[in-house]
Amino acid sequence: MSHSGDVMYVEPICQTVSVKATAARAFEVFTAGMQRWWLPTHSINPGKSPIARIVIEPKQGGRWYECGEDGSECDWGHVLVWEPPTRIVLAWQIDSQWQFNPALITEVEVRFQAQAAGLTKVILEHRQLERFGDAAANMRAALSSLGGWSGLLDRYATTLQP
Repeated sequence: MSHSGDVMYVEPICQTVSVKATAARAFEVFTAGMQRWWLPTHSINPGKSPIARIVIEPKQGGRWYECGEDGSECDWGHVLVWEPPTRIVLAWQIDSQWQFNPALITEVEVRFQAQAAGLTKVILEHRQLERFGDAAANMRAALSSLGGWSGLLDRYATTLQP
């Protein structure tokens, strides 16, 4: 975290993982199969119904939300960029209290780069963390931890194992 005058800057979280899948398959499992690798404990549903599905509507402007087993829905954000199978940018609208906040937007960009031998390099960047204000440093630590993007991407890569 650094300050330039009155402007605070927080280093983005950058995580990379190689997966055994084509870019199209890696993109599909990341977007349409998120509930297969997302930690079930990472629900923000106020009613705390277990996660049944995680939905990313496949279009720019589409919703990103969780569906509880009881049929409830809880927004997480929305799709800013939809470019299958190479890139997606999501508006993360979950605040430092782990609640949906329509006034907050940080960005999660995921790029899928085809490599040799059926591998894809998946690069995730969660940026604009300074928008968390005074909670920015704590949120960066949480989001980059094993309970955050680091561990989630490991679970994602395992899901794509043959």
